[in-house]
Amino acid sequence: MQVYPNRFNASLNKGLQPFYLIFGDEPQQKLTAIHQVRKVALANGFDERQTLVADAQFDWQKLLEATQTLSLFSSKQYIELELPTGKPGTQGSKILIELCAQNNPDILLVIHGAKIAKDVQNSKWFKSLDKLGVYVPCYPLEGNALQQWLMEQMRTQGLQAAGDVTQLLAEYCEGNLLAASQEIEKLCLLYPKGNPTLEQVEQAVVDQSRYNVFQLIDVLLTGDSQKAVKMLYRLESEGIEPNIIMWALTREWQTLRALQASKQAGQAINWNQHRIWKNRQGLYLSALQRLTSSHLQQLQHKLNIMDNALKQSQVQRPYVELCHLCLLFVPVSLENYALN
Repeated sequence: MQVYPNRFNASLNKGLQPFYLIFGDEPQQKLTAIHQVRKVALANGFDERQTLVADAQFDWQKLLEATQTLSLFSSKQYIELELPTGKPGTQGSKILIELCAQNNPDILLVIHGAKIAKDVQNSKWFKSLDKLGVYVPCYPLEGNALQQWLMEQMRTQGLQAAGDVTQLLAEYCEGNLLAASQEIEKLCLLYPKGNPTLEQVEQAVVDQSRYNVFQLIDVLLTGDSQKAVKMLYRLESEGIEPNIIMWALTREWQTLRALQASKQAGQAINWNQHRIWKNRQGLYLSALQRLTSSHLQQLQHKLNIMDNALKQSQVQRPYVELCHLCLLFVPVSLENYALN
């Protein structure tokens, strides 16, 4: 059964399940979910916790032994198993399926790790655990979902902030919920009465937003130039190599050009051929409405210039030039932008 993090605590309060699968790329939500399980498990008599890490050298017999180890103080076993790759391998899969078959009410197993793909979710071991337990996907939050999360966190800690405060925190901490949580804790200490103004929050918080190149591409496809420039600034401060961004921009130009060619030929777009999933198809359709053939031709020309300049180490300020390139994906007047 799949339960999203914002509903997970309510699900726990309805009763513990024997298995919990907590996976995703958002560490704050994962940590929160794990702590929530620990708290409810402790209240239900799971007094001791064993922690295992299934790395490349892990002996899966240790997991079986952990489920069978009796304690002098508790007959219930609470086990946390970190699965870094999301894939237990042949031996691990066999043992996890075996534990499902046993379904011992005195055993509570929490498996957690990074984001997993569909092939893992469709595997036999995962389906077996999911059928008897709960799967919690922890994805990065943005937009309204991020603001709702921030409002809930502030409300829980006694802060009564206005909507503009929530929006400011979202801009400063997007992609970094750990930092957002820390900023909220800081505000609680600075303003114990729980009602800071926008000006007070502006003075207290720092910009800790974190992004990756793929998020930058999505913003360019939507046409949000202001956010794209902010993302570039953060990527530069995090030391991302300009060549990585160039690779991503070039790849997106190739995809857009191919989609446009299909459209001009009167052919239906084969989304699967371009590996564009349904949730992102709208982004590309939006971009194709803005970008004409002339736009894409000029963009190709600028990409070639930048690529050659980077290879010859002739770009003194690569992120300034990358900013120009990104703005070409959001055309106002292409003549306004030129590479030096």
